[in-house]
Amino acid sequence: QVQLVESGGGLVQPGGSLRLSCAASGSIFSVSAMGWYRQAPGKERELVASITSGGSSNYADSVKGRFTISRDNAKNTVYLQMNSLQFEDTAVYYCNADIRRWAWSGVRDYWGQGTQVTVSS
Repeated sequence: QVQLVESGGGLVQPGGSLRLSCAASGSIFSVSAMGWYRQAPGKERELVASITSGGSSNYADSVKGRFTISRDNAKNTVYLQMNSLQFEDTAVYYCNADIRRWAWSGVRDYWGQGTQVTVSS
């Protein structure tokens, strides 16, 4: 079994900061790309940021300069530092990871359960 467990969501005022964490655990041989997606009510899920195992990152235009994605490969953990939060950032944030469970297996896509981020005054 493989699990992605997220933490760090919550309620924050506009302009505030939050840090999300997502740890992959279980029978894991390797983790390649990891990322964060979000889904606001009535909207489709969208990519927020992603990072390769080598540390190359990619961001949605709406969060560039405000959010920073990072990872700890030894812990199979990805982080999302969110600064200057805006009302429009309110959503459920999901962690995603491409994981190979065994040396001989293919890569499969895994998702966390989601964590709520609410920006409100």
